[in-house]
Amino acid sequence: MSRLTTILVLAVGVLAGGLGATLLSAPKLDEAAVTAIAENVVAKAKPEPGLTASAVETIVADLIAKQPKQDTPQPVAALEQSAIDPMIEKYLLGNPRILQKVSAALDAELTAERMAATRTAMVELKPAIFESENGIVLGNPNGDVTLVEMFDYNCGYCRQALPDLAALLDSDKNLKVVLKEFPILSQGSVDAARIAAQVADADVDYWAFHQALFTSRGQVDKAAALKAAADLGLNPITLEMGMATPRVDKVIEESYRIADRLKITGTPTFIIGDEIIPGAIGLDALKQRIANMRACGATVCTTEQPG
Repeated sequence: MSRLTTILVLAVGVLAGGLGATLLSAPKLDEAAVTAIAENVVAKAKPEPGLTASAVETIVADLIAKQPKQDTPQPVAALEQSAIDPMIEKYLLGNPRILQKVSAALDAELTAERMAATRTAMVELKPAIFESENGIVLGNPNGDVTLVEMFDYNCGYCRQALPDLAALLDSDKNLKVVLKEFPILSQGSVDAARIAAQVADADVDYWAFHQALFTSRGQVDKAAALKAAADLGLNPITLEMGMATPRVDKVIEESYRIADRLKITGTPTFIIGDEIIPGAIGLDALKQRIANMRACGATVCTTEQPG
């Protein structure tokens, strides 16, 4: 079913649903009156939270009450639901702007629902996002602001964001950075992440390993990750044997679970406070959000917030 058809069905359903019970109790109305009422319903509809059946029914009841009295009522059969639906459908098809308005209302309602679900998920996932042992902590582990990055070693935009992350770590000594392995682009990404999870647990410089992979040429895969780890003194045979251990599985699976709940589908994705930031947004934008977190406890400060 196309989006237009879906919107039309929803519009007819909502309008007719709101009109149905009320119109059937007012058999004096004809098709022209039904159309006039539909126009008034749409004109009074607000984009938030959407064109709901209860809102329609309230508007329709008010409009019907204002209809002039007729001595001879129209037969009730003429206004059965099966007759009302085609009236509304004909009206909507003849007025494309109505479909646009209903579509916008529907989009707004769905967006609001998604945002509410994301807020709930963020509260539930906060320990896994910011405090989990499955993340790699860089910078100040006791920093007053935490910046989380979900990344894939074969992500070009993650590579582009690497200098920004390096600059933040160098300049902001009170920033905690949490890196979460989120391999989604290839099997090579998965293999590299499984090696990286073990490097993070080893007594070596993970940041040097991380930078080596992002500055290497070509695709990052198991071989590239093993070489970078070997350069730090780790045994590649041991690392390869440990790729499928429960500990490594836990690191990767946690990132997938977070991404699924928060509807994260790309890399890099940054998380600061309650904000999910897709893409490499640049150093200045990251700095501004960090500064806002310190000033008002949110990535965007408003006049109502303290600070």
